[in-house]
Amino acid sequence: MTTTLITGANKGLGKETARRLVAAGHTVYVGARDEARGRAAADEVGGRFVLLDVTDQASVDAAVRRIEADGGLDVLVNNAGVEGRLPDNGIVPAEDTTADVVREVFETNVLGVVRVTHAFLPLLRRSAAPVVVNVSSGLASLTWLSDPESHTHFYPGVAYPASKAAVNVVTIQLAKAFPAMRVNAVEPGYTRTDLNGRTGTQTVEEGAEIIVRMAQVGPDGPTGTFTSVHGPLPW
Repeated sequence: MTTTLITGANKGLGKETARRLVAAGHTVYVGARDEARGRAAADEVGGRFVLLDVTDQASVDAAVRRIEADGGLDVLVNNAGVEGRLPDNGIVPAEDTTADVVREVFETNVLGVVRVTHAFLPLLRRSAAPVVVNVSSGLASLTWLSDPESHTHFYPGVAYPASKAAVNVVTIQLAKAFPAMRVNAVEPGYTRTDLNGRTGTQTVEEGAEIIVRMAQVGPDGPTGTFTSVHGPLPW
């Protein structure tokens, strides 16, 4: 039985990924910082709730102890993320991007990934087939972001793309450091979720497809990649 932890799994892509992996036979821990919502989501998809705030080391450590006591971990899906939108749902433009704006986004999107992955490394390394999936974004592609012909070129924000580009670097370096582990970054696509004020153009079912696929790669599967449902993406 494969045991999987998904961060930020009480809604959106995380919840749909949990649903799909439970259906595929995984024991899934639904990680969420809101206990009521997390428990409700876990009950709905048939998973196990674990209280987990990726910005809080004590919370992460407690989640490690809980999952270790239950038997260990095979797959980690770092899904929790924020975009840092304005109260009117607008994107913070470059001229208004302060260090505080960037710090808030990086705390969840980058430091959260590093914090959770580092904490669970001992458990993952005991697995016969450890997998880490980092949910990135097409906005992390410097090739696309700098290309006037790309669909991502229009995006005016600084913090979110920068955070996801950092996640891609973390992915590459972890894949090199742990060759027995499959570590990959994925681009779900512009999915309609609370993160973007539900402005996305595709469903969570469509967005979760690549996350679910990469969460199930075997020991001979790809590692150190940046991939969408359509194939490899340019860094």
